[in-house]
Amino acid sequence: MSSTFSGDETAPFFGFLGAAAALVFSCMGAAYGTAKSGVGVASMGVMRPELVMKSIVPVVMAGVLGIYGLIIAVIISTGINPKAKSYYLFDGYAHLSSGLSCGLAGLAAGMAIGIVGDAGVRANAQQPKLFVGMILILIFAEALALYGLIVGIILSSRAGQSRAD
Repeated sequence: MSSTFSGDETAPFFGFLGAAAALVFSCMGAAYGTAKSGVGVASMGVMRPELVMKSIVPVVMAGVLGIYGLIIAVIISTGINPKAKSYYLFDGYAHLSSGLSCGLAGLAAGMAIGIVGDAGVRANAQQPKLFVGMILILIFAEALALYGLIVGIILSSRAGQSRAD
């Protein structure tokens, strides 16, 4: 049986696993952050309904985490075409590590945003001076996911550099 496949036949498995990991883990972080901070917004809205729109910031920041995973998943999946270009295990591992770095960083950031967002919006309802501090903490938590996205892009760009074709 002849095929036009070139490279390692199991390598795309790892590449696609990396794309799935990026999207799944970052969306898990986004979902957790949205749910946890959304509970805080709902609880705070009972006491101070005029602050609900101002307190939606953590929910939006958590939702962005899913986009980071989507970006990496698209970059990885477009780089997997073993019939057009040889795809070796090095490439699959590069894509797997890219997806895991972005996805797990997004999961960690989502957990941080959810916890800070929940406590932050409740505290902001009682003491409005805490708003700027809450936003700064949320920005640093979001930066964790950005680090994962940047490292994921760098690792993904390493795929295809294992051999000179």
